[in-house]
Amino acid sequence: MTTNYIFSLQPTFTQGLILGQLSVLFLLGAILRYLFFDSSENPFETTSYHPQFDRNSLLRKQNIETQPKSGSEEPESLEWFNVLLRQIVDVYRSKLRDDLPGLEGDEIARQRIEAFANKIRPAGFLELEFDAVYEDTLSISLSTSYLFNYPTTSFARMPVSLTISLSQFKSSVSIIPPPAGASAPVLTFSISPNFVLDLTTTSLMGSRAKLANVPKLHELIQHQVRRVLAARATWKVVLPGLASVAEVKKELKKEQLS
Repeated sequence: MTTNYIFSLQPTFTQGLILGQLSVLFLLGAILRYLFFDSSENPFETTSYHPQFDRNSLLRKQNIETQPKSGSEEPESLEWFNVLLRQIVDVYRSKLRDDLPGLEGDEIARQRIEAFANKIRPAGFLELEFDAVYEDTLSISLSTSYLFNYPTTSFARMPVSLTISLSQFKSSVSIIPPPAGASAPVLTFSISPNFVLDLTTTSLMGSRAKLANVPKLHELIQHQVRRVLAARATWKVVLPGLASVAEVKKELKKEQLS
């Protein structure tokens, strides 16, 4: 009778678990031995680290440290520069006074400074500006008729009654005085282009079937009044006894041509 023995190379679950744990322990021991334990033959021998250094560089460093520091020296004074500037200013001050002392020299210096300031002063150097607000009821009433000349002359007539009331006007106003050497001196008033204008319009059009307070008519009147004020935002007032209206108009024409 022949007995056949069959050997299986496939490990069981228990054998695999044991082999896995042994391999983990072996790997952990190798890491501890080569990374954390000392591998020298003498267990009491210690190793030390001595960095290499350049003897020449050390000598150079010592020489630099033994040299005196420049910061310990006192900074140089600029008193001589202040004296020089003062002498130059004194020369200009003396020449401005024509080298004259006392009140006479002061008067000559004042006249020269005043003439120079008037020469470089712009035309509108002095300008007064203030905010003006008008709040009241100013009304204008108009009664007229609109004639239709088509198809024939005076074919029809439509009565129109219109009342315009000013409720508020707000703007900044600037006043520019005339220059001293003007041939026709005038006082100039001007308003800001961003003024506030509130108008109230009441209208009545027609004979039998009347149209009252047409919104389009109110917008048209408001636009036209604002356009006229913006176009004529500057007024020139002739100073009495110094010039005439004709002279002022002549000067304005010269300015426009130039």
